[in-house]
Amino acid sequence: MIKYVLLTLFAIPWVVLPLWLMLINSAKREGEAALLSVTLPKEWAVLHNYAAVIRDGDYFTGLRNSLLVAVPTVLAVLLLGSMAAWGYARSTKRRSQLFFYISALSILLPPAVIPTIYLLTTLNLDGSLGGYSLMVVGTRLGSVIFLTTGFIRGMPVELEEAAAIDGASRIRTYFSVMLPLLRPILFVGGVLLVINIWNDFFFALLLLRGSENATLPLTLYSFASSSFVGIKWNLVFAHVVMTSLPLLAVYLVAQRQVLAGLTEGGLKG
Repeated sequence: MIKYVLLTLFAIPWVVLPLWLMLINSAKREGEAALLSVTLPKEWAVLHNYAAVIRDGDYFTGLRNSLLVAVPTVLAVLLLGSMAAWGYARSTKRRSQLFFYISALSILLPPAVIPTIYLLTTLNLDGSLGGYSLMVVGTRLGSVIFLTTGFIRGMPVELEEAAAIDGASRIRTYFSVMLPLLRPILFVGGVLLVINIWNDFFFALLLLRGSENATLPLTLYSFASSSFVGIKWNLVFAHVVMTSLPLLAVYLVAQRQVLAGLTEGGLKG
């Protein structure tokens, strides 16, 4: 009982208070929100602030581009990463193990920005959503490979051998046997990827060109810095809330699968 009380007390200043600050200031007028207080607004301006974000903050453009980047890249990373993890987990060759460690090392090493821009320019993809998506796929594969390889190593190889005896090809074995078994851990990896890709600002700023290609973090940045007078905190907080809503929806839908994946991963480990 004491540990739950302590965890709650710890969460209040680090989780609850910032969340409350963001929500309550997104409903205030500009002058009152500039004080960054946690008190209730004297005059509510919820509809005005959120309508301004939609009207002037390029919200739907950013939402569209974020979805165009996040959905296909997450699916591609999960598919390619789980396939590679299956190969690494079942291989006994030293070369395969070396490639696995190189892939896992990509989690720690930052992407090489200048060579990436040069390569995308050569392919005529610099500044486009397609080029940015390719960079995201390449830089996020290592995390899924690392996460999934250990999970597969804890699975009995007899299932794959039985499928081979029945005449199933490697591709058929993957989609009919391995992929259903990997679903819990891939849910965990998918949620982590969505959060990471959805909130990416640094590489989006470097690799995307033009407001028509801006993702939500870039539209938020442009919206927050567009005023010559100063930052309109009420509108910035409203934009942050609307940017976070899709992530909240993903969490509410996938929370049971994520908890199941973490539980099964712990049991297999």
